[in-house]
Amino acid sequence: MEKYAVNRIPAWAVILLSMILGLLAGFLLGEHARWLKGVGEVFIALIRMVVIPVIFVSLVCAIGSMRDIGQMRRVAVKTMVIYALTMMLSASLAMALASWFNIGTGLGYTPGGMSAPPLDLSSLLPANPIRAMADGQVLQVMLFALFFGVAINLSGEAGRPVAVWFDALNRVVFKLVEIVLRFAPLGVFALMAWVTSSCGFGILSQLSALVGTLYLSCLLVLTLVYGSLLCFAGLNPLPFMQKMLPVQLFAFSTCSSNASLPMGLETARKLGVKPCIASFVLPLGSTINMNGLAAYLGAVAIFAANAAGVELSLLQKVMVVLTTTVGAIGAAGVPGTGLVVMSLVLATVGLPLEIIALVAAVDRVIDMINTSTNISGDTLAAVLVAKSEGELESVVYGRV
Repeated sequence: MEKYAVNRIPAWAVILLSMILGLLAGFLLGEHARWLKGVGEVFIALIRMVVIPVIFVSLVCAIGSMRDIGQMRRVAVKTMVIYALTMMLSASLAMALASWFNIGTGLGYTPGGMSAPPLDLSSLLPANPIRAMADGQVLQVMLFALFFGVAINLSGEAGRPVAVWFDALNRVVFKLVEIVLRFAPLGVFALMAWVTSSCGFGILSQLSALVGTLYLSCLLVLTLVYGSLLCFAGLNPLPFMQKMLPVQLFAFSTCSSNASLPMGLETARKLGVKPCIASFVLPLGSTINMNGLAAYLGAVAIFAANAAGVELSLLQKVMVVLTTTVGAIGAAGVPGTGLVVMSLVLATVGLPLEIIALVAAVDRVIDMINTSTNISGDTLAAVLVAKSEGELESVVYGRV
């Protein structure tokens, strides 16, 4: 496991310690801890600085390394099936728990006729790839990278120098990522101190049932659902759980699947997933695979129904699961987008959108565990696809 060179402390322990110290600082300093928000924002800016280069270069290298176009098609199909399956399972599990705990009952919300804001259905294909990169349009950059990588493949020998150049650039980009991640403990400390001083636990007490249900749902997804899928694939879940801990803690503090992508790619390498699979599956997952968000939206639908005194039919619950899955696919891997997609899910079954204002109070706290679940699901898919394609180094996977 990766260790910090200064004192040989495992990376996960340093990040966990930073989180604990950040929580303590937030409680002890109170309002004075909010100046640490700037420190955390600088760290997030550093992470965002490398996200687009990582996505573009790694995807081009991944597609360029796939000489077999049939393999590329198989990998894409398998990845999408796993993503859809895990999101539907996550939403269904969260809805079942929310119904069992009967969360939201007694709030007295009634439908107020609010209409859902339209989702952004702008073109996925970038008219200007450079502008898409500058604007941070992740999905557009990914699509351009896919076409570019395929073009390198189809160019044959003439495209080999370009592929070699991108391979070298990929090494440089990941060295840059390594440098940026050295600031992770400081960034995690600052972010946790700021969140604690801003939110505290007064707000959480009002929505403790919702928060508790979401955390329980995500923990069950992380252990039972992911563990079962690994066992079904003939893999021991324990190495996966252990090696994912640092990136889960990092994702917990940053609340961004995109920001966690570089560390996720490094973790996939430690799990024995070959770059040709990891560099395709994980960037795609950071944009469209939102298992934690799917659980969030499913639980909020039950929360809103109970708050409004509405009994959802089986068909309506199925609609919630399907809409949640589609909405989660369309959500970007950055904090806060769940509130926008939430309006789509609630409006689909006629639930009051006013509930969003209440849920927004604890959105950041819920987003923490959601993001850990999201990035873990991305890496899980990479492991499962690599195993099915014979691109998983089993010895490396089992090494602790």
